[in-house]
Amino acid sequence: MTTRTTRTVVAFNHAFSLDGVDGELPAGCYVIETEEEQLDTLTNEAYRRLATAITLPAVGTISLRKQIVPIHPDDLAAAQSRDAQHVAPAIKAAKS
Repeated sequence: MTTRTTRTVVAFNHAFSLDGVDGELPAGCYVIETEEEQLDTLTNEAYRRLATAITLPAVGTISLRKQIVPIHPDDLAAAQSRDAQHVAPAIKAAKS
């Protein structure tokens, strides 16, 4: 099977948390890697997600090693939604 890895960058404006990750993560930009395998289809190209991971900065360590932690895409989407909702009240208040 053919596999592919895609990398995207997500930005959080506020501290956030993810299931499976200890503690609260600081606001900032994070690299998300998704590994997928190509499905055998006759009509069009399709992929199935195998794994999703987030790259975390080395915080509180002497070394410059980063940590790659597997996450569920739904948990990431929920964290992004919470972050967006946190921003919305400030924008509404500024427009009033």
